[in-house]
Amino acid sequence: MAYIRKFKTTSGATGVQVCYKEGTKVVKTVHVGSASSEKALARLLKKAQRIIDKDKNPLFNLDRFNQKNKTA
Repeated sequence: MAYIRKFKTTSGATGVQVCYKEGTKVVKTVHVGSASSEKALARLLKKAQRIIDKDKNPLFNLDRFNQKNKTA
């Protein structure tokens, strides 16, 4: 299971990490970055979500469905 962790750094910025858990233990942590503004934080959170989504297999492939409808 993966989740996004936000935390305050010593400089006052907000750090963003993607943490991977097995059971109750964190087995891997990927540091995405740190931000000192809301806009930068939003970018980092989107990037972290893309990292998590990259490892998932979608239940449905909507891209193929949408391409078929465009040609019809």
